Amino acid sequence: MGSVPPRIVEDCLGIVQVFSDGSISRCHDNDINFPMKVQDDGSAVWKDCPYDKKNSLHLRLYRPATAAGPPAPPKLPVLYFFHGGGFCVGSRTWPNCHNFCLRLASVLQVMVVAPDYRLAPEHRLPAAVEDALTAVKWLQIQALLGSGADEWLRDGLVDFDRVIVIGDSSGGNLAHQLALEFGSGSPVLHPVRIRGYVLMAPFFGGTVRTKSEAGPPEDFLNLDILDRFWRLSLPEGETADHPLANPSSGGSGSLLLSSSRMLVVVGEREVMRDRIHNYYKTLELLKDKDKDKDNDKEYVEFPGQQHGFYLTSPFSPATQHLLRHLRRFLNAT
Repeated sequence: MGSVPPRIVEDCLGIVQVFSDGSISRCHDNDINFPMKVQDDGSAVWKDCPYDKKNSLHLRLYRPATAAGPPAPPKLPVLYFFHGGGFCVGSRTWPNCHNFCLRLASVLQVMVVAPDYRLAPEHRLPAAVEDALTAVKWLQIQALLGSGADEWLRDGLVDFDRVIVIGDSSGGNLAHQLALEFGSGSPVLHPVRIRGYVLMAPFFGGTVRTKSEAGPPEDFLNLDILDRFWRLSLPEGETADHPLANPSSGGSGSLLLSSSRMLVVVGEREVMRDRIHNYYKTLELLKDKDKDKDNDKEYVEFPGQQHGFYLTSPFSPATQHLLRHLRRFLNAT
């Protein structure tokens, strides 16, 4: 009798499949039939750069088309954007991520830095966190290189003193991890200064279900998918109460970013809404103790919206409203 072929034991949206023999199959970006197409109106330009040759990682830079001058424009603030995907899927090249970054650069008049990071299950956490740290330190290296920096990042073109970190879903979790590491204005990154963090529907977990998690699922995101992402991305044998998944576990709640200016964004129909709101309430309690007016915490919930609405509908009224919040947050820093 012939050997029994391996069966699929985990399937992430058909993009990543784990088999019973431990092998992994991953679709390349070119093989994925994306429902959304690139929407580029020419108001922003972009290019790719390597930032970690050892791990073959790249990032994508975006800037307003008008930033090429002349006349010489004012320095552009820097906005990091970390994509989502449950730490298992996603890329800077995916149309939904690319379209949103084009919007950020054009509407907010900023330099957007959109890094990729290693994905699970081939590279389980904390690999993605390590890559996020490396991506931010890459900017510090560019700032110190002066005339030797990338031509888009040379002195006088960008404002290294005004950096904002934004993350979507698992990227929002990475923004949280970066805030734990650097806070606001850490001298470790000099002359780069992170002025604030925006967590958009951050991917957090826990073994105790919240009310919104126990309710009806969203149209495309449900607990089965979230649980699968955690099984495949966390260190083997760990649960969703691991500190990299649950900020309130393992004593990490005492570290919850009282020194960082933060904006937390969530859709009303988000399955993780209550978990994210509980995270924000913890931030508020710590902020009240901190008494630092420069480290405000803000929570914005968008009525009727699902997970990642700004990616699926980058030109919608809700996304326009979000961009206004982001502009105000940027100006306040």
